[in-house]
Amino acid sequence: MSRFLQTLFFALIVKPIALVMLGLNVRRRNRLPGAGPAVLVANHNSHLDTLVLMSLYPLGQLRWLRPVAAADYFLRNRLSAWFATKIIGILPLDRTAEGGRNRLAPITEALEQGQIVILFPEGSRGEPEKREAFRTGIAHIAKARSDTPIVPIFMYGLGKALPRGEALLVPFFCDIFVGKPFSWTGNRKTFMAELEVRMNTLANEGDFPEWE
Repeated sequence: MSRFLQTLFFALIVKPIALVMLGLNVRRRNRLPGAGPAVLVANHNSHLDTLVLMSLYPLGQLRWLRPVAAADYFLRNRLSAWFATKIIGILPLDRTAEGGRNRLAPITEALEQGQIVILFPEGSRGEPEKREAFRTGIAHIAKARSDTPIVPIFMYGLGKALPRGEALLVPFFCDIFVGKPFSWTGNRKTFMAELEVRMNTLANEGDFPEWE
């Protein structure tokens, strides 16, 4: 039943919003992995980020997509927990647990099951179109699954369409740039530097003006 409701939610609500109200302009969609294991790594400015990334996939593949989300936020009550886990399909991340590797265990398990994990290394949503520093959790995941492709994705405009703290969606054209996949470099510092370079390259590709 939950899979049917998920398909219905994305078919009738998410995809129409993404295609009509947001007017997504996706560059190099063909680089999105069609099957897992894989990790989609993107910047984070809006609650729309996860839904928009999931909307890029056919409805039949939704069950393989697992966005990572904070357990303390999305599991705070029964209704939000049910919607987040059954309809969105999140991987709840316990931010209060000690030991980074233990916290990341559900992610590596999902990858072992051949799923596509959606991860926002900034951790939380930042100010509209302003990137925060990436946290190193993604490096631990890449090291644990060194054969798993990491796909960098830069999104522009969603932070304006529905920024943090706002409930009203503003129609706004949004751009998505999908980068080339890469994998563990053998060193946490070089891996994080490589991710930063790739994300900056995608961001600069659009040559967008700063928000006023």
